[in-house]
Amino acid sequence: MDNIAVEIRAAGVEDTKAIQTCMAAAFEPYRAEYSPGAYADTVLNDEGLLHRLQQMHVLVAAIDGKIVGTITGTPKGHLRGMAVLPEWRGSGVAAKLLAAIETHLHAQGCQRITLNTTVPLDRARKFYEKHGYQRSGKVSDFFGMPLIEYVKEL
Repeated sequence: MDNIAVEIRAAGVEDTKAIQTCMAAAFEPYRAEYSPGAYADTVLNDEGLLHRLQQMHVLVAAIDGKIVGTITGTPKGHLRGMAVLPEWRGSGVAAKLLAAIETHLHAQGCQRITLNTTVPLDRARKFYEKHGYQRSGKVSDFFGMPLIEYVKEL
């Protein structure tokens, strides 16, 4: 599926509903394994998403105009909120989003990128490892769930 035309672009306020739909669909299979607080912090409400759009660099992946994925990078080089619609998993969309946000952060002077993920997201952890991220050894509490930190030097 690498020959699919995927547009990666900065998200705008007009993309809020599509981003929320994408995040909800991507994380719904894991909802029962998440604490309520962790799920709410992962699948953002309107206020949380608007804050993210104002404070961070949010990208979306679109195919034929439909948003199929998203990722966010903070100015300090921390990734948040990566999600791809279930029907597009394994298509290369996630890799394109990750490469685009890494390129953006590197251009902003980041030499190191961090991200956190949870135990239920085994597929995501393998994806990040495949793309050069390594466990830092840091595990913190995420609304009662272990939150595993990964790091990549650019």
